[in-house]
Amino acid sequence: MPAEAEDRRAAPASAPAPASGEMPDEMPDEMPEPTVVDPVSAPDAEGRPRRTTRRFPLFTRDTARPEGGGRAAPGDAPAPVRQWPILVVLGTVGVGLLITALDVFRYGLLLIGAALLAGAVLRWVVPDVGMLAVRSRFTDMVTYTVLGTAIVLLAMMAQPKPWLTIPFLDDTLHYTINSQDG
Repeated sequence: MPAEAEDRRAAPASAPAPASGEMPDEMPDEMPEPTVVDPVSAPDAEGRPRRTTRRFPLFTRDTARPEGGGRAAPGDAPAPVRQWPILVVLGTVGVGLLITALDVFRYGLLLIGAALLAGAVLRWVVPDVGMLAVRSRFTDMVTYTVLGTAIVLLAMMAQPKPWLTIPFLDDTLHYTINSQDG
């Protein structure tokens, strides 16, 4: 690189720019050291550091792991042990589906809802939950909680002989049935 180009690059940003074609009257004796303002150490595919920008890439080549999406156990543990949180939730949902299929639907659905609520609690308490982490911690907790609560409430309100009666829902149902008759 020519020394002239190196001098221009190392010039401080606060120095006034000369008019086109003119040279400044006085040149400082010592030029300040240039500072790097952008990150340098983001590794590329081979692991070498490279310059990056804070801009989003035009094309996405991979996805970022969600917060808490690491292993739930050390890397030398067998695969099922590393993913124990998702296995607990999926195992409980599987047992709930089996109970539902055996025609004890209310208990099976309560177990499924409880499994989702347990997934929300695991997502909140355990720092690394493996594949149970799908999105951000907050989004996962809200999703698991809303779905688990909805399943539990619907299981408790299911006919015949509901365990939970919500009066305004009962009135809404009677209104829709009566309005269709007349």
